[in-house]
Amino acid sequence: MQLTQNSDKPIYQQIADSFKTDILSGKYDQGDYLPSIRGLAKDLRISVITTMKAYEILEKEGLVTAAQGKGYYVNAQNSEMLREQHLRKVEDSLNDAINSAKIANITESELIETLKALYMLSQEDV
Repeated sequence: MQLTQNSDKPIYQQIADSFKTDILSGKYDQGDYLPSIRGLAKDLRISVITTMKAYEILEKEGLVTAAQGKGYYVNAQNSEMLREQHLRKVEDSLNDAINSAKIANITESELIETLKALYMLSQEDV
């Protein structure tokens, strides 16, 4: 897990986002336990409170459930919910790209052509 100290995102959000990506991509299966709060805090050399806050975010989003005395385990993921989660990520990334394009005076057609080219290149990697 990569954490950036000088990021605009707080550490707990970086942790939650990293686990969210791992869960949605299938790295964690239903019923898998996340690392213990204390263990993760020790490994990352951060506060237990910071780690706990990240796990609470995941729980609020319905990705994990707390099991008393056992930690947090991954919930079953509904395929429609997974699609929605990914769609939101795509929309956020595209909004960032649109804002950057506006700043750089890139036209809509140039932006669309860039997206198409990148998409085609990504298909070659598959």
